[in-house]
Amino acid sequence: MERYRETRGCKRRVLIADDERINCEILGNILSGKYDVSYANDGQVAYDMLKSEKPGFSLVLLDLLMPRMDGFELIRRVREDDELKSIPVIVMTSEADAEVKSINMGAADFITKPYDMPEVILARCERIIELFEDKTIISSAEKDSLTGLYSRDFFYQYIRQIEKYNSETLMDAVVLNIDHFHLVNEMYGRRTGNEVLKGLADMLMNIFEDVAGIGCRAEADSFYVYCQHQYSYEKIMSKIRDNLPYLSEKARIRIRMGVYPTVDKELEVESWFDRAKRACDRIRGDYTKSMAMYSSDLHDLSVYHEELINEIDEAIENKDLVVFYQPKYDISGDTPVLRSAEALIRWKHPERGMISPGDFIPLFEGNGLIQKLDNYAWEEAAHQICRWREKYGRTIPVSVNVSRIDIYDQAFESKLVKLIDAYDLTAENLMLEITESAYADNEDTLVKVVDSLRSKGFIIEMDDFGSGYSSLNMLTTISVDVIKIDMKFIRNMLKDQKSLRMVKLIIDIAGYLNVPTVAEGVEDEAQVNALKKMGCNIIQGFYFSRPVPPEEFEKLIEKEKK
Repeated sequence: MERYRETRGCKRRVLIADDERINCEILGNILSGKYDVSYANDGQVAYDMLKSEKPGFSLVLLDLLMPRMDGFELIRRVREDDELKSIPVIVMTSEADAEVKSINMGAADFITKPYDMPEVILARCERIIELFEDKTIISSAEKDSLTGLYSRDFFYQYIRQIEKYNSETLMDAVVLNIDHFHLVNEMYGRRTGNEVLKGLADMLMNIFEDVAGIGCRAEADSFYVYCQHQYSYEKIMSKIRDNLPYLSEKARIRIRMGVYPTVDKELEVESWFDRAKRACDRIRGDYTKSMAMYSSDLHDLSVYHEELINEIDEAIENKDLVVFYQPKYDISGDTPVLRSAEALIRWKHPERGMISPGDFIPLFEGNGLIQKLDNYAWEEAAHQICRWREKYGRTIPVSVNVSRIDIYDQAFESKLVKLIDAYDLTAENLMLEITESAYADNEDTLVKVVDSLRSKGFIIEMDDFGSGYSSLNMLTTISVDVIKIDMKFIRNMLKDQKSLRMVKLIIDIAGYLNVPTVAEGVEDEAQVNALKKMGCNIIQGFYFSRPVPPEEFEKLIEKEKK
């Protein structure tokens, strides 16, 4: 079977540089059936053609004795030119000394004069072109063109070669990541971003050179290093921090490092860097830490998380995921009145028992699977509202959580509309809690989504208000119907004057905007009395009830009927 390179429908170009016309004709007759042949009668003409003509040449057949510029000078110029040095040169000569000299200067091969074996000449030309094209392809795949570091695949291959002769040496796998690198490109331009990447690559190799490290650019903003085991990385991390300001005059850069120390050489190379990456990812968003070490505890946690990810579909299908409900009471009158509830998902695992939401909610928020949980919780909540209406003749609105990924789902609104239609509910019955942090993500998109939902009658609650820097700013651009005060303020408000003043400020802001407030995490009567005095409308917390399954929530409904 012919190779693809020989059947792609276009001839490669070959340049014959020789001042003897008869030689050009002989070689031209041999090669013209397979190649597009051009001619130059001296070295200078040949060099000018190589520099100027596009597409370029795949091979040069070069006579050494020519006017103006001889073959040796042309070889030297070609090898010193970054644009031309990948073009192979075959020297045509009958002098053995000239053969040795030309090969030493960088010629790929030589053809002996006279040209009495055409099939051998053609075969040698084909082979040289093939070898150099393969070399170029391999070279381009071996190194990252921007940083000059190895590509990830070649990096792994080099490590395997190292380990053949170095298996007893203790080694570490290191992963470094630039936090929010996409923002550097967006804010300062791709040129600045490239400068940062190139500068960081140079800096890392200088720093790790002392510990026999090799590195690669694994992803756009991630670098891998394989180096001799270090008992402490504090000095290395300190050098990195000291040099970060010099990477760019514009952008402020933060680097995270994850280390898998003394790699287990029974594992695959890829697994070493997977583990280092897990350590690095563990401190994403934690600005108090810049380095993390992989440990057995982290391994166990990673395995546990992977198992939860693999089991989510089965949990939904078997209804091991259960929606609990926490009541919200109106305290504006003399007697608290049950007004609504918040739907909170719980996982009753058939083997592990109750799994804490803190174990799986952040995990699924990080990998996008939270959307499956949200859709499931919305369906369960809508169905439960319908059941209570049929059983008690009363509609109890339920708040459901909306994640960032839901907001950017084009089918988000239609899902909600179909859901309330399916259970014969109104939009006000299924209230939507959007966490305050989601408001800082993509303001334009969020404004459109919220405005559209409110126009259809959905109640929008801003959850965890006050927990982020964007709280007040968001209120100037996005309309909400309810403000939920972050429970951290509620817990501390009778112990800390700052928290108390913050709660009062939020309630006053809500009053100015003519929207009710919900206080989460209320645990005792003193908190209830203080909130009521400040004008808070709705209370949610253990003071009234913890989140409970539907059958227990019904006791609260029946209690009000008495």
